[in-house]
Amino acid sequence: MARYVGRMASSDDVPDRNRPDDDDSEQPANPFAGTPFEQLLGGMGGALGGTGGQMPDLGAMMGQLQQMFAGASGPGHVNWDLATQVARTRVAQQPDPSPGDADRVRVVDAARLAELWLDEVTDLPAGATSVDVWSRAEWVEQTRASWEQLVEPIATNVVRAMGEALPDQVRQMAGPLMSMFGQVGGAIFGQQVGQAVGELATEVVGAADVGLPLVAPGRSALLPTNVRQFSEGLAQSDDDVLLYLALRECAAQRLFVHVPWLKAHLFGAVEDFGRGTSIDVSKIESQLTTLDPSDPAKIQEALAGGLFEPENTPAQKAALIRLETALALVEGWVDEVVTQATVDRMPTAVALREAVRRRRAAGGPAEQTFASLVGLDLRPRRLRDASNLWAAVRDARGPHGRDAIWSHPDLLPTHEDLDDPMGFVAGAETDEPTAEGELDFDTALAQLLDDAETDDDGDSRPPPPHG
Repeated sequence: MARYVGRMASSDDVPDRNRPDDDDSEQPANPFAGTPFEQLLGGMGGALGGTGGQMPDLGAMMGQLQQMFAGASGPGHVNWDLATQVARTRVAQQPDPSPGDADRVRVVDAARLAELWLDEVTDLPAGATSVDVWSRAEWVEQTRASWEQLVEPIATNVVRAMGEALPDQVRQMAGPLMSMFGQVGGAIFGQQVGQAVGELATEVVGAADVGLPLVAPGRSALLPTNVRQFSEGLAQSDDDVLLYLALRECAAQRLFVHVPWLKAHLFGAVEDFGRGTSIDVSKIESQLTTLDPSDPAKIQEALAGGLFEPENTPAQKAALIRLETALALVEGWVDEVVTQATVDRMPTAVALREAVRRRRAAGGPAEQTFASLVGLDLRPRRLRDASNLWAAVRDARGPHGRDAIWSHPDLLPTHEDLDDPMGFVAGAETDEPTAEGELDFDTALAQLLDDAETDDDGDSRPPPPHG
């Protein structure tokens, strides 16, 4: 999605090629002249009856745009019906059998055992009240609402920026065309999001595999087809692979259910990123010069393929760092807790842990999704750093002290803390009151209350201050 994001070029940077010469005819000038849209829409205008610098036939142009982006309708700025259709089409390119009864029994049994093991290593209670077993297509449908919530803030700002890139004269005289550009933007985003979500559906093994709460609280899910795909070549039993992935899914759901501010914290970082979205007109112009304006299919392909290059503002970069750090902390906590749950029970867990980490380093689902949607490339080392930090906190303060950090977002480690886990632990221990300090505070408070009672009774009042 971030490929649609860039810097808005100043109007002063655009040469004024719409100033009439002395010998110009009285034919209406083309308000798109001197803008990137001259290449795209001016050429289409020529195909629709306009020539040279003349104003294209907006009515005919809108008709052609409607044909190009048929179906781009619905609330919001993303055509979610199109996105779902594209995602389902991508999923259908490979076998996607519906899970059978045997799959459901295995998943439920693995989840039940996982919850028992996790109870012994974390204070956060079980979060899942139901265990679902999904096909890839079901995952697309079940997570759609969360993708809408994630992507709409970005899409809203990109569509706004697209409209601002139009010349003022065009905005004044082509109100219906402005609405059409909203539909074009919805189709662009629908295509892009559909591709990203469809690709993701072929890889995720559960509902929490991307480190985000994508389903309603209390629901956990695994995808047996993708679990089997993940286990290929690992030289581990299918039961061990399923149990290990169930442990990760159940651990993540404990966080998502019992840390009520976490979803808003994660999604809010994406929304903060979207607020700074703008369009770099000059870069679009250089791209459009290579297009054939009379070929709608090629134009649509170029739009879906990314005409807009990212150039993030400082505020956007800060939002991305917050999101990257929060996702690393979620996945690092899951990694740490699952490691503790399996350390004396599951010898194969060491190899499976490394397989999950290699999957992330090779470009796992979270990296691919956020690279497509918001331009976020998760650095694989952040997962290891976060896991090491949580382990250091547990060593110093126990599981209770580790999990208590999730009680408020202000207590979370920062991006810099991931580079210095021991420094974070030392700072946290300094800030934590000792038993002696608590006793001194209680004694001082009791003495203060005793003095107040003495004053109220009129007995043993202290002498007045001198001077």
